[in-house]
Amino acid sequence: MESIDILKKEHQNILYFIEEVRRTCIEILDGKPLDVKLFYEYLEFGRYYADRHHHKKEEDILFYIMMEELGEIAEKLIRYGMLVEHDLGRLHLLELETALKEYEVNPSTELKLDILSLITGYGFLLKRHIDKEDNTIYPFAERMLNEESKDIINKESQLFENREAESINAKFRKWIVN
Repeated sequence: MESIDILKKEHQNILYFIEEVRRTCIEILDGKPLDVKLFYEYLEFGRYYADRHHHKKEEDILFYIMMEELGEIAEKLIRYGMLVEHDLGRLHLLELETALKEYEVNPSTELKLDILSLITGYGFLLKRHIDKEDNTIYPFAERMLNEESKDIINKESQLFENREAESINAKFRKWIVN
């Protein structure tokens, strides 16, 4: 499915971003100062690219049709698995934003630890989540959805991409690898 191929490419971009974030965190642990502006960029990437661009296509198109067509098993996989993890990622980002704002006022070691913990925790969550989608959810969808549903998903995803992809890719070019 073309739409799933796009989602998998976006996963590669997200994984690349996670590795960049990890390198930055290691540099900070080695003594480099925490660049608040850079961490706000990381926050923005998580919110706009990973969540509002990537997760929105999953939630509003792929997952929605999977739950409609495939019933209880898809409902359980998605509602109690994937969507919970999407929400947990949003919580990580909200807590990261709070810690960054507090750090700007009081740049303490404790808040620096919170920032590094939140962003790396977000990365670990996304890596596990991506593995589940790439190796379980997407193959399940490709195997079980009927052709009409696949066509609808592909068309809706392409419409979304036509509206959103250019501006998103331009905004986050430094973390887009393909």
